[in-house]
Amino acid sequence: MSNILHVCIESILDAPATLSKPNKRWHLAFATIYCSRALHSLLNKKNKKTSKLPLSTPSFVVLNVERHLAFSNIEHKSLTEVVKKKNLDQLREFGGVAGVADALKTDDKNGIHGDVEDIARRQEVFGSNTYPRPPAKSFFYFVLEAFKDLTILILLACATLSLGFGIKEHGLKEGWYDGGSIFVAVFLVISVSAVSNFRQNRQFEKLSKVSNNIKVEVVRDGHRQQISIFEIVVGDVVCLKIGDQVAADGLFLDGHSLQVDESSMTGESDHVEVNCHQNPFLFSGTKVADGYGQMLVTSVGMDTTWGGMMSTISRDLNEETPLQARLNKLTSSIGKVGLAVAFLVLVVLVVRYFTGNTEDENGNQEFNGGKTKANDIVNAMVRIIAAAVTIVVVAIPEGLPLAVTLTLAYSMKRMMADQAMVRKLSACETMGSATTICTDKTGTLTLNQMKVTKYWLGKEPVEDSSSIDTHVLKLIQQGVALNTTGSIYRATSGSEFEFSGSPTEKAILSWAVLELGMDMEAIKQNYSILHVEAFNSEKKRSGVLMRKKADNKIHVHWKGAAEMILAMCSSYYDASGSIKCLDDGERMTFEQIIEGMAASSLRCIAFAHKQIPEEKQEISESRQKLKEDSLTLIGLVGIKDPCRPGVRKAVEDCQYAGVNVRMITGDNVFTARAIATECGILRPDQDMNGEAVVEGEVFRNYTPEERMEKVDKIRVMARSSPFDKLLMVQCLKQKGHVVAVTGDGTNDAPALKEADIGLSMGIQGTEVAKESSDIIILDDNFASVATVLKWGRCVYNNIQKFIQFQLTVNVAALVINFVAAVSAGEVPLTAVQLLWVNLIMDTLGALALATEKPTKELMEKPPVGRTEPLISNIMWRNLLAQALYQIAILLTLQFKGESIFGVSEEVNDTLIFNTFVLCQVFNEFNARKLEKKNVFKGLHKNKLFLGIIGITIILQVVMVEFLKKFANTERLNWGQWGVCIGIAAASWPIGWVVKSIPVSEKPFLSYLKW
Repeated sequence: MSNILHVCIESILDAPATLSKPNKRWHLAFATIYCSRALHSLLNKKNKKTSKLPLSTPSFVVLNVERHLAFSNIEHKSLTEVVKKKNLDQLREFGGVAGVADALKTDDKNGIHGDVEDIARRQEVFGSNTYPRPPAKSFFYFVLEAFKDLTILILLACATLSLGFGIKEHGLKEGWYDGGSIFVAVFLVISVSAVSNFRQNRQFEKLSKVSNNIKVEVVRDGHRQQISIFEIVVGDVVCLKIGDQVAADGLFLDGHSLQVDESSMTGESDHVEVNCHQNPFLFSGTKVADGYGQMLVTSVGMDTTWGGMMSTISRDLNEETPLQARLNKLTSSIGKVGLAVAFLVLVVLVVRYFTGNTEDENGNQEFNGGKTKANDIVNAMVRIIAAAVTIVVVAIPEGLPLAVTLTLAYSMKRMMADQAMVRKLSACETMGSATTICTDKTGTLTLNQMKVTKYWLGKEPVEDSSSIDTHVLKLIQQGVALNTTGSIYRATSGSEFEFSGSPTEKAILSWAVLELGMDMEAIKQNYSILHVEAFNSEKKRSGVLMRKKADNKIHVHWKGAAEMILAMCSSYYDASGSIKCLDDGERMTFEQIIEGMAASSLRCIAFAHKQIPEEKQEISESRQKLKEDSLTLIGLVGIKDPCRPGVRKAVEDCQYAGVNVRMITGDNVFTARAIATECGILRPDQDMNGEAVVEGEVFRNYTPEERMEKVDKIRVMARSSPFDKLLMVQCLKQKGHVVAVTGDGTNDAPALKEADIGLSMGIQGTEVAKESSDIIILDDNFASVATVLKWGRCVYNNIQKFIQFQLTVNVAALVINFVAAVSAGEVPLTAVQLLWVNLIMDTLGALALATEKPTKELMEKPPVGRTEPLISNIMWRNLLAQALYQIAILLTLQFKGESIFGVSEEVNDTLIFNTFVLCQVFNEFNARKLEKKNVFKGLHKNKLFLGIIGITIILQVVMVEFLKKFANTERLNWGQWGVCIGIAAASWPIGWVVKSIPVSEKPFLSYLKW
């Protein structure tokens, strides 16, 4: 028996030597399963005490091999731990990075196959690159939050008491009206508040998902392509460059000078160098600080340290903005006044009740010493407290924070459609106060669609590539092919080339391949790269040290900003391919060529080369330091990046609105001046004294006093480093400006954080820049920046409209109730009626006024200063005029209404209530324009406003005509409705007249700081 098993195992394990490595693994898997099944069947037979052996062994076994057997020779958990713990020894046991790539079925050059089946299998075995988010706040959470409001709780207590005593006194059929109606009104207020907050929260959740959906570059089937971070799978080859966020945990495959900022994981601010030998480990959530490279993904989603951390964190987008903080202060100030008035009303009503100065419905004295029942006294007290509390409800403008929330949520949604994604709510408001915008050139003012249009060899422009000397042509091709972070992909020999990389890299690669006939792969195979100095915005150049495989000679190639490369050269190739000395006269000629190209709005890039002498080769190889002097200039290329259509108009719009636009660019002075003039940032005659255009180095070397003196005059800063940008932002802020800054590079992060509003670019922007910004401009277009400015002003303006509308109601309701309570001993507007008014002005009013779209008028005014009061003199003028009119009319109705119209007290109270509500409806139109007399302009475009006005009127008719018991009203005839509408409509001509009254510049309440 054992002999048969032994022979069986030997025959299975005896794998032919010719089998490939993957086939050997399958052979081993087959043997393992076969043997385990044989053993299992033998054990079963032994247990059944059966000694019979099968007469014949089947010649085959049916294997149910699951998909994950494809990755059977590597345990994923162990691999995850190796990377997390940076365990080099264990990594070597796996066969190093190459062994892991082999086990994960990844080609280190071409990546995974990436077909649907391959991706699905990898996701099934290793998981997807997502992590569970904390559950979103439910609707009931917001209902409970609304219940926490103290005034709501007091009202509910009053409603409960009123309901209890009402039912006890009048029975269930009649007694539930007072308490029940307060319950219904409170329920309505809570519902509307909870629904608004819930919807806003849902919107923020959606925005959060969009902002987390980062695009990542991967290599699949030899093709570099961009995919969502959530689509990355284990085995993917991910391309990394400066500013990228590492998308998953993995191992370094290939690259140069790669440095990673791991502060988000470790808290250490020092950058960590990543390479093949000492530290090949990369972690999700970290940022690339320098260099470039490719990584092999080993774990995704919840298997990464970052995934574990992020699943416990919920990003709270409901931060309190500066405007909300100011409004909360304003709300509490008004609330205190309301409480004082409510307390006075309470005292007056209680005193009048106990001194026998109040009468019941039948005209009898309500309180009559010891004869009055305890139930009646409690009922009366509940009614008085409910009236006082309701005054507090009306006095406290809870609608203000709601209005801000609605305005911000609405504007965020609309801004998203206008290509701007808000990351920080406060930026919406602050943008309305911006006084200056510092913008990049490339991709923001220009299209970022670069094309090589000029090439100079020596001192002559080259029109036809066939005229270039063969040796020089080879040098150019080497300089382009080996000193680049871009790549070329061609599916088949007949198909078109696909270029990837930065726009500049793509332009140069395209020119070299299509016009110079460069074969990138062939060149790469003939050379081995020894060291690379990656391009960054401070050095403005990149270099490569390489060895030619054929003769072992070492060469160095440089590429970068023309004047910087020119300064490193001591000779140049002329058109015939001869090397000429670069003396001062020749150098000046080249500088003029560069200036001429720059003046034509061309970005000028130079190529230089040097062969390292044999005696210095060893030193150069050991130090791996690139030679930076005595180079030979190969040539100059001019790259055209046309201005975006519509940029000039957007710049003019900003300037017309009192916002200065400044351009900060890494290009040289002449290119910068040409583009700035083309875009309208600089007038042709503006830079006569040389103060409007300045170089970064010059600005940096000014004394602090000189900088502060000249910064306001600067319109263009050329050849600037990120530090110069930061310095300019700091100077402008010290001068009192509200500064908005656009940026796309990693090094722009300090300036984006320092600015009042940081605007990063959605297409060209690095993840580091986006993380540091407040708003992401999704299409990289300056016109979108101008749109954000318009929306910022719209937010501020809408909130001012609502404040004016709400305070008019507050002032009128407080004065009317207070005067009536003190003089007549009763409140004309009941608790339910006041709650209804509260609902109209707080929620429906906020919806109507907070959703007005930006108008051209907003861009005709200068920016609103940060210190200017929220309630301007214009608002005080409009507000007080309307409030005084309402108080005068309603108090006249209160004291003389019965005799004027010959109606009963109940009808008169209904007339007061109806007129008061209709006054608010008409005043809502007045609030649409703070200064303009024509309040109907653009009304037809705001369907929501018209809808809310319609709903308010319909509900008011229902309240008056059909809800007699609930709202404590009496039906009105057509004549009485006409009177109410006529009185309310008078607020339109009053508003028109009042807007003609001039107001002073000095704030009305300059001694009060909201």
